[in-house]
Amino acid sequence: MQDRKESDVKIYLDVIWLLNFCFDALLLLLTAFILKRHVKKRRLIGGAFIGSSIVLLMFTPFSPIVEHPAGKLAFSVVIVMVTFGFKRFRYFFQNLFSFYFATFLMGGGIIGAHSLLQSNSVVQNGVMITNQTGFGDPISWLFIVAGFPALWFFSKRRIEDIETKNIQYEERVSVQADLGGQTLHVRGLIDSGNQLYDPLTKTPVMIIHIDKLEPIFGAAETMIIRNTDPLEATQQLDDSFRFLDKLRLIPYRGVGQQNQFLLCVKPDHVTIITKEEMVSADKCLIGISTTKLSADGEFDAIIHPKMLSGKAIKHVS
Repeated sequence: MQDRKESDVKIYLDVIWLLNFCFDALLLLLTAFILKRHVKKRRLIGGAFIGSSIVLLMFTPFSPIVEHPAGKLAFSVVIVMVTFGFKRFRYFFQNLFSFYFATFLMGGGIIGAHSLLQSNSVVQNGVMITNQTGFGDPISWLFIVAGFPALWFFSKRRIEDIETKNIQYEERVSVQADLGGQTLHVRGLIDSGNQLYDPLTKTPVMIIHIDKLEPIFGAAETMIIRNTDPLEATQQLDDSFRFLDKLRLIPYRGVGQQNQFLLCVKPDHVTIITKEEMVSADKCLIGISTTKLSADGEFDAIIHPKMLSGKAIKHVS
């Protein structure tokens, strides 16, 4: 009987450790998303492993150390250092405090939602313990396993929405778009009124005037796009047009107009350069406009504000 109990406890610790490893990895990913940090997989795995090892140490003579607030603080410092590295103190504290924010956000959401189910489990010394078998109440554990990722995606989307709201609209930026091995440089305007998405993939659409695309498309193809409507243009362009497989038709409705289509092209990569940072906007489409976007020529593109929620690849000092 004793052997069976010891086996049950061993399985219980394995499951708890694995769950904590996955949860710590998600917390670190959320921290990286909040700060727009690029994290290598081996660093992420190392940080998650160190964070999850606390569960195992709580059943060893080192338990008083890891349960002490100073011990928990030391562990969090090591987790952040291993995952994000150290460049300067400001960089480090941004990572540390954002990691705490992500932890409190997810932990508060899980505890709040879990309390509604009135399951037979409690939180003791930072570890969730059940009052039944080594695996706990199946309903509560199912909720935790499914609820944590769901809450993670919910928090990620809400943070994206907040970032979009906080963008300084009407800001001028520089845009670098790569198409078929060629690079296009244009001046863009971030416009809150541009809320155009691909309805299927929810990909944001930026608008660029056709003149800027002519050196890449070619004179003959540009003439077809300029002088025909989008549906006819896709039919007239043949296989000699090397971007044919990258073309998309996006439905939209202008003010006081019927439903129309906007011809778009999918770029290989887009970089937006603001006054403070360079943002990588990999997921976007370029809508082709045949009318001038600026009467005085101050900008050649209208940028979707959602595109600035991409990953910051460099901070401009």
